[in-house]
Parts: sequence; C-alpha cells; structure tokens
Amino acid sequence: MNKIKTFSVEEISNNYRLDKFLASKLDDITRTQIKKIIVSKNLSINNKIVSSPSKKVKIGDKISFSILENKNEYIKPEKIKIDIVYEDDDLIVLNKPSGIVVHPGAGNKNGTLVNGLVYHYKKNLSDLNGIYRPGIVHRIDKETSGLLVVAKNNFSHVKLANQFSEHNINRKYIALIWGVLRPLKGRIDTLISRSKKNRQLMSVSETSGKKAITNYKTLKVFANNEIPKISLVECILETGRTHQIRVHLSHKGNGLIGDKKYGKQKKKFKKINKKFDEILKNFNRQALHAKSLGFIHPSKNKKIEFESKLPQDFKKILDILEKLTN
Repeated sequence: MNKIKTFSVEEISNNYRLDKFLASKLDDITRTQIKKIIVSKNLSINNKIVSSPSKKVKIGDKISFSILENKNEYIKPEKIKIDIVYEDDDLIVLNKPSGIVVHPGAGNKNGTLVNGLVYHYKKNLSDLNGIYRPGIVHRIDKETSGLLVVAKNNFSHVKLANQFSEHNINRKYIALIWGVLRPLKGRIDTLISRSKKNRQLMSVSETSGKKAITNYKTLKVFANNEIPKISLVECILETGRTHQIRVHLSHKGNGLIGDKKYGKQKKKFKKINKKFDEILKNFNRQALHAKSLGFIHPSKNKKIEFESKLPQDFKKILDILEKLTN
C-alpha cells in the first residue's frame, strides 16, 4: 500500500527549493530519502509529476508524494551475538566483527547484523530506511570491523543521518597497507563512482561521481629483510562513500593487506619470515578497523565519542610486525 503525505506552500516558503521545503516540513524523513522520493517520480506539484529536487516551489502549490510500503516483506529474527559498546533509549553503538553483512540484500537475506538486531530489539528500531534496514543509519563493509551507530527511533535516525549528510560525524579508521604512502601524511580528495570495468566495484574518477575526502596519517612503517614494507595508517573520513578508504588507498598504490577486491597482493619475497607469512595466509579480510566514532547525541544534544580495540586477528598481524622490526 502507499502512504501519502500532502503539503501546501505558504508565503514564508515561496521560491524555496523543493527538497529544502520538504526538509522544513518533515522531521521523520532524512534528506537522502527526500531526494529519492523526488527523483523516483513519486511526488507531484499541483497534480503534475516532478523529479527535480532543485525545482522552486510557489505560494499555493499543492505538493503530495507517496511512500510505497510492502506489508509482505519480512526480516527473519536470528539469535546473533551483538557486541554493545553503548546503549540508551535513542541509540545503540556496537562493535561489528568482520565477516558479517550489516543488512539483508541480494544474496544475503539471513545472517546479517539486522537479523540479529530484529531478534534482540523487535520493533524498537527506526523504520525510516525500510523493512530491510531497521535502525541502520550507516554501514561498514562486510570484511571491515569496528564501530557502528544504530537508531532506536525515527527522531534519532533523522538527527544522526543529518550529521552524516553534513559530514559532522567523527570517524577514524586504522589500516595496514602494502608499502609506504607518499607523502606520509595527507588528504585524498577525488570523485568516486561505479567502476566502468566492474559495476560491483568503485573507482576514482576525474569527471563523474560523488566527492570523497579521506585524511590520512602514517603511524608507523615496518620494514626489514624478513618482510615487505608495510605501513600502519590512520584514516579520518570527511565523507562516507562506498568502499572509500579502500578505493583511495588503492588509488595511491597502497592497497590494504587482505583486500581481495582493491588491494595489490604482496610480491614474492624470498626471505619472508615463515610465521608472518603463515599469519598473512590465514588473514581472510581487509586490514581495516573503524576505531573511533563521535557525534552529537540526538536528544541530549552533547558530543559523545567511542573507541574500539583492535580485533584479535588484526592485532596478531600488528604484534608480529612489531616483534620482527624492533
């Protein structure tokens, strides 16, 4: 069935952009959702379909739009362990392990983080992102570990989503990469779009895509005659594009250790330490961890920040690198 909303444009909103007008009227829908509603041709002004978010509205315009709801869709609750870092009436901050997908999608209907959230919280999660993404404000990749915030209600979801849209969320990642970044500290500012060669991957583009900014700092370089050069890097996101850190570091020529899609695998190294080589062979994901997360609490209106320890598999590689190079 369709859920329909209608509005009339008052004098105070004359000549507003359509998306800005709707954002001023709706506190239970994110700006991203507003844009999707408009461009998907589910909105009309004076009974005429409009698909441009930038269209200017006029006094007396009658605006209506519909949100398609499918009551037959269903998420199977599953008893999946969730590592809670913080929780209150508005939100949950959790530590996602590598190897688990955040929400159901093509080929991943079960075994996701959302299946576990539905089991533990039932309907006590925001529903702004649809049936398959209850509570989900943002994502991290399946094989990336670390901190994620989940919204328990729509008010909190909108407040958090707006902070993400305005790039006011503090997100810090730790990564292990092949080689040494030049310069050791810097800012990667590019456009990122779908790869023309493989639509499942993202790539840096000079002409199209979304603006993506990653600030990075080399924390330590590991090198001797027993291992290839490897760097421990801290990345701070200004934007949050799909696979952003992985794409940016690969673009610099320094792919993540373990990244089968974007990482350049290590070259043959004649005298590589056997124990280190064995640990690498058993490391089955990219060496990327969402270490810290900070934002303004939706209802308390104060800054809160969280830190996450490195998971054991990541720490195991780091420990042996320290041991071999000290």
